[in-house]
Amino acid sequence: RRAPAASVPAARITSGLPWGIVIEETLLEAMEKMDKAVEHVQGQFATVRTGRATPALVDRINVEYYGAPVPIQQLATIQVPEARMLLIKPHDRNSLGPIEKAIRDSDLGVAPNNDGVVIRLNFPTLTEERRREYVKVAKNMAEDGRIAIRNLRRDARKALEAFEKDGDIGKDDLERAEKELEKFTGEHVDRVDAAFGRKEAELLEV
Repeated sequence: RRAPAASVPAARITSGLPWGIVIEETLLEAMEKMDKAVEHVQGQFATVRTGRATPALVDRINVEYYGAPVPIQQLATIQVPEARMLLIKPHDRNSLGPIEKAIRDSDLGVAPNNDGVVIRLNFPTLTEERRREYVKVAKNMAEDGRIAIRNLRRDARKALEAFEKDGDIGKDDLERAEKELEKFTGEHVDRVDAAFGRKEAELLEV
């Protein structure tokens, strides 16, 4: 039984395969990578501060723990007891100090309150100026995502054109494939735009 088409990288496709499989392999790989590009942008958006507390805000913080950097979420339970508060409860009391230090040294911009058992992070209401700054940050993240998606389109198009040049697919097949590629490229860019629109509205919400 042949493995699903999406599991075979385009780089491993050899000439001589039926044109439909060649095109399908290339388009499916491009689509998978575009999906991941959208997910990456959405993950980045989650790390941009709004007026609300969310565990994703500390996802990128690594704690120096017994000589090695460890993601904070592996060392503690992170809860949201109030709309503007994170409660961080370490699994090991010995990690409390290193977690506090990692938060202070990060770009989170919030001073941790360590009571010897848990750490509380209180997020102040964002000023209008700070909200606008974060919108710009999110806008740049969105643009990076669009560029990544368009680069994937370019790579897939080059692969398809090479197949046509080598005689593996016909010119009509190439045109149909490029139209399909253009269609789902636009759909993925639209997903990034929609995610940015939601993040912008969240940031500007008072």
